[in-house]
Amino acid sequence: MKDIRIVYITIPRDAARKMALELVQERLAACVNIVPMVTSFYWWEDAVQTDDESLLIVKTTVQKFDALMQYVLENHEYELPEIIGLPISSAYPDYVNWVKAETSKS
Repeated sequence: MKDIRIVYITIPRDAARKMALELVQERLAACVNIVPMVTSFYWWEDAVQTDDESLLIVKTTVQKFDALMQYVLENHEYELPEIIGLPISSAYPDYVNWVKAETSKS
């Protein structure tokens, strides 16, 4: 379980499908879910901003996290994208093995 990360990435709605597909194709993620509509409120440039975005829920490994983050930083249109990796405390072992296997292929 310690080898797996769930990663949250907010992204403009029109870019979500492309980013999700690329992360899987590059084997940086075994699976990406898209929550198609989230509304975000946040501070930026000394003012409260709001945006309609999508949320990517990415399943990857600890070993792939840095490469995934670098890929997102290079391909995301935001100056400061949200990339949050969360450890998991429990999961179905066969699913964990699948995530590891899919992200280890080239």
